[in-house]
Amino acid sequence: MSEDPRRVAPHVARNAAPIIDVLRGILPDQGLVLEVASGSGEHALAFAKAFPHLLWQPTDADPVSLRSVDAWRTAEGAPNLLAPVHLDASSSRWPVEEAQAILCINMVHISPWAATLGLLAGAGRLLPNGAPLYLYGAYRQQGVETALSNEAFDQSLKARNPEWGLRNLEDVVEEAARHGLKLDAVIPMPANNLSVVFRKA
Repeated sequence: MSEDPRRVAPHVARNAAPIIDVLRGILPDQGLVLEVASGSGEHALAFAKAFPHLLWQPTDADPVSLRSVDAWRTAEGAPNLLAPVHLDASSSRWPVEEAQAILCINMVHISPWAATLGLLAGAGRLLPNGAPLYLYGAYRQQGVETALSNEAFDQSLKARNPEWGLRNLEDVVEEAARHGLKLDAVIPMPANNLSVVFRKA
């Protein structure tokens, strides 16, 4: 019997419900939601079930993650959860031409800065005016003391890959503005994370 390809990320059980609470206030009434860096696929499954009126397009650059997303979709999938597709956020060529919202959870700090630059450029290309780009994760903020747990997390990330690590939120906001994305909200979340909402201006 082959091994189950479904991966389990413990943080999803903790943060899916708080994220859904935020998404209820920002997602459109209809259209396609593109999730960049879907990871295990558990978020995509939870979100598709929570928002049955929206089409959910999961993506990832990692073949193992894509298999996990597809396995979750096959085992427990919602009818509005599409098959996952390969997407390298740092690339200028994306497999989707438009989206009414874009989500990206826990990628900005666990990827090279080039991936964030590509994400923001892609969101600027794909989103119509007023549409949201939603980011979730840990950040540094000017004038705000970084939690000790986040400092330790940052060090562990850099030990795994020197190109990874917590980003300064102000740097992300500045780069987003170059692509017509205006900061709309910064919402504190559990475990010293932030929900960061941009809107296409």
